[in-house]
Amino acid sequence: MSDSQILPSTLYIVATPIGNLGDLSQRARDILEQVDVIACEDTRHTQRLLSAFAIKNKTMSMHDHNERQRQEQIAALLKEGKSVALVSDAGTPLISDPGFHLVRHCRQQGLSVSPIPGACAAIAALSVAGLPTDRFTFEGFLPSKTGARQSTLNELANETRTMVFYDAPRRAIDTVEDIVKTLGGERYVVMARELTKTFETIHSDTAANLLTFLQGDPNQLKGEMVLIIEGAKVDPNDIPAHVVATLKLLLSEMKPKKACAIAAEIHGVKKNALYEYALAMKE
Repeated sequence: MSDSQILPSTLYIVATPIGNLGDLSQRARDILEQVDVIACEDTRHTQRLLSAFAIKNKTMSMHDHNERQRQEQIAALLKEGKSVALVSDAGTPLISDPGFHLVRHCRQQGLSVSPIPGACAAIAALSVAGLPTDRFTFEGFLPSKTGARQSTLNELANETRTMVFYDAPRRAIDTVEDIVKTLGGERYVVMARELTKTFETIHSDTAANLLTFLQGDPNQLKGEMVLIIEGAKVDPNDIPAHVVATLKLLLSEMKPKKACAIAAEIHGVKKNALYEYALAMKE
């Protein structure tokens, strides 16, 4: 036991391992041992984690279908001076997992909500992707149906930031085919599968080559998957000279982010493209 002490009337958002049990922090263990109740996506799944650390504590289910009802019950417990931990099946709660309504409700009630940081598949994958991380966008789960998935990817075709997605490996081939169709076969993609687990795979290549890799190895269609897609390249020649002139003038007086926002507003162009251009100028 460390010296971590829980506070009364506090909802703790506790990150749990995404595969390797060694990634559960000592502070998270202490919180899970000491709170009055643990709210979890799947009580059976969480019970296996608790058992691995000999943690014997009360659990209650809180998932997409009962969150609105549970938020009142959990808020009542907090108002009584009790403490509650929220966990998801794996990783950091609320990151494409239930909990948003509960956290917002508790904060609106003036109740304390405290994070217990730890594993997050999206951040873990991004850290080893070898793509720019100074600016990125997390897009959550891609749609399961082809039409909706292609529509989502088409909307992001001109996104210049690195894009992070969750996807089910069983449809990875279909997804990468759609990336080739919508973003082009030369777009650089990183597949991070089964992170921290025995069969961890991190494979990076063009979308076209990644598709060939997946088609040739059925074992890659299992487990949990994060897909990271390179942002769209900005061609300086595509930015009109008068826009560049305005941007350079503004950059001499203010920080790039603000300068790009103002130039984009003046000329009706995309701020992201100007920001990429400003970064290239700086380099």
